[in-house]
Amino acid sequence: MTERPATSRALVLCAPRSLEFRDLAVPAPSPDTALLEVEACGLCGTDHELFTGRLPIRTPLVPGHETVGVLVEVGGAASAAWGVTVGDRVAVECFQSCRTCNPCRSGAYRRCATNGLRTAYGLSPLDVGPELSGGWATHHALGPDSMVLPVPDGLDPVDATLFNPVGAGIRWGAELPGTGPGDVVAVLGPGIRGLAAAAAAKEAGADFVMVTGKGANDQPRLEAATAFGADLAVDVDEEDPTEALHAATGGPGANVVVDVTANAPDALGQAVHLAAPEARIVLAGTRNSTETPGFDPDHIVFKELRLLGALGVDAPAYLAALDLLATDRYPFRTVSRRVEPLEGAADLLATMAGEGDAPPPVHAVLVP
Repeated sequence: MTERPATSRALVLCAPRSLEFRDLAVPAPSPDTALLEVEACGLCGTDHELFTGRLPIRTPLVPGHETVGVLVEVGGAASAAWGVTVGDRVAVECFQSCRTCNPCRSGAYRRCATNGLRTAYGLSPLDVGPELSGGWATHHALGPDSMVLPVPDGLDPVDATLFNPVGAGIRWGAELPGTGPGDVVAVLGPGIRGLAAAAAAKEAGADFVMVTGKGANDQPRLEAATAFGADLAVDVDEEDPTEALHAATGGPGANVVVDVTANAPDALGQAVHLAAPEARIVLAGTRNSTETPGFDPDHIVFKELRLLGALGVDAPAYLAALDLLATDRYPFRTVSRRVEPLEGAADLLATMAGEGDAPPPVHAVLVP
């Protein structure tokens, strides 16, 4: 058994583009808490937006909300409540749940009255406590309201970090819009979450799936989209996606539109144009803008569209994602990936933000 450390080495975001290593105290053990030794932490758009300052947040904090590791200490009450024990490899849900308030009891624990975004792992400032509340550290303190997900045998830690984006694809591409047989689905954005949404739509029985991207950096992703269930991949810089979808299906548009683009204010207008009458539009990517070029709100009325906002994922979707990853039905584990130690975080985050000449990887991971 690993000896319990007094401190843990953590990479702390102090301000935009300001990262520093600190040795943070490991909280004292208690019956309803646990200590995780972090093996890998996936990165997403939220992480590079926090780093660049595009997404404001109160600092300092330990980022990292796609964490996988091994439990080195589990209190008796936590073990009974979570169904885990020392030595188990688990993925950590970033939102916490009190299990007793109305949102938690309804399953919408992302709006927990006690927790919510305030205590979300990887997004919680140091003064909220515990300080080790993100995956960019050698250890992660898990409080009583934590939710952990057992990682199937055969998934190594880096692959297992895909639980977060694949879970997002399952919730956004299938569960939230109720995708099913006969549906035509358009996924805007060919990142890992977009590819996962395409796969999830196919798994749910969709008849036709289109994935869109934009520009040279998205070309490799669009080329890979067919392996994730896409019947059509469109570069919106080269082709009008609405015309392409109509030509391919002969129908009135997409019954389900899943927008996972980030920092793309015109994607909302595009989603509405792509939508067939009575379609469901899932908005999961953040605009970081109040501008909506090309958006005609009258189309919402005339087409009787439903706009569905998606804040994060949920534990059932994460569990389904881990099971799907273990089957290898889709090549998630072989996508373009860059894995760095914590020392390489700043360069990797800048690349993910589109800075420099190197194209952003589809999947990015930090290993402490």
